[in-house]
Amino acid sequence: MNQMSPITVTANGRHYQWPKVPAIAICLDGCEPAYLDAAIDAGLMPALERMRKQGTVRTAHSVIPSFTNPNNLSIATGRPPAVHGICGNYLYNPATGEEVMMNDPKFLRAPTVFQAFYDAGARVAVVTAKDKLRALLGHGLKYDEDRAICFSSEKADTSTKAANGIDNASEWLGRPVPEVYSAELSEFVFAAGVKLLREFRPDVMYLTTTDYVQHKYAPGVKQANDFYEMFDKYLTELDALGAAIVVTADHGMKPKHKADGSPDVVYAQDLFDEWLGKDVARVILPITDPYVVHHGALGSFATAYLPEGADRAVIMDRLRKIEGIDLVLGREAACSRFELPDDRIGDIVMLSTENKTIGTSEHRHNLEALNEPLRSHGGLTEQAVPFITNRVLPDQPDAPMLRNFDAFYFAIMAAAQTDKKA
Repeated sequence: MNQMSPITVTANGRHYQWPKVPAIAICLDGCEPAYLDAAIDAGLMPALERMRKQGTVRTAHSVIPSFTNPNNLSIATGRPPAVHGICGNYLYNPATGEEVMMNDPKFLRAPTVFQAFYDAGARVAVVTAKDKLRALLGHGLKYDEDRAICFSSEKADTSTKAANGIDNASEWLGRPVPEVYSAELSEFVFAAGVKLLREFRPDVMYLTTTDYVQHKYAPGVKQANDFYEMFDKYLTELDALGAAIVVTADHGMKPKHKADGSPDVVYAQDLFDEWLGKDVARVILPITDPYVVHHGALGSFATAYLPEGADRAVIMDRLRKIEGIDLVLGREAACSRFELPDDRIGDIVMLSTENKTIGTSEHRHNLEALNEPLRSHGGLTEQAVPFITNRVLPDQPDAPMLRNFDAFYFAIMAAAQTDKKA
């Protein structure tokens, strides 16, 4: 820390110490804890195994819905969706009848930890696999002082100094832009993180991946183990370069299919059409994003907007009797329990059981791109995620008190305590 550095930085009411070494949070998208256990048991993750023995190992809870955007923005802000406003990948505006992606920073209601540290004079780096998160994660950063870099693997070849802090990140890294549906998209993130740590030496860095592999392959399957073996090699380098690291995830992942491999779905819009009339109610699936090969827009969390005069209590009772529905809550109860913004949630919230998903109408889902039995997320059964720190933090709590959005708090705490491993 130089003499001009502040002792603490405040972001969204949380106070962060100034790091003495780089503080890194790594979000392994879709990393069900069983993936790490299987890869370690197979002898494929010596670096992570060492971290678990020498550092601090916990289980944390993600935010609900256990989807990518809400959890990445929670990690980035250190707060739940009720504070930052991003409660899904997808948003419905009842006033206009529009359904839109929540990728635009205009939907973000709180500054990120990255912005707070940048404003305090720190060097900040963010690398994400998919470009859908880049604008949100990089909001508030400025690129004219050589203190901020933020780009995606997906669009690395079009990054610019003015918009991302680096010209053509693909050329800089010496790697071509990977196919978006590939493990290599995440490997690009890790490789960039190592090079940034060596050359840019950020005070705070966030690396976040894609769950392409996790949607396709179960824990212990060769392709999944290959992914985590690859990650471990980059983790070895990051650890050796002296950074304080927290490894966590945005959500877990569970099989959501029948014995024959076909998706197991409760088509909620079809139910509402039967009960209330066609298209009178509106079911919204916040998992919806452009990457339909992953999940076919089928997840375990949905919200429904009811017509005026509908008996919500009666409808909720009927939903609770549907096989595969785990939890049904009204807006008020759901927003209180899951810390969600009440102006972006429907009248009813539904969560499905471990091996079921919720859809709209059967004919609206194009499932032809699903080449393997469906694996997805969004509900309570995908809330448990790993939380591993490469330094000893004796006062670190466990789930449910520990949340994945505590990642930077504890990474920075570890980075501020010492410049040596405990």
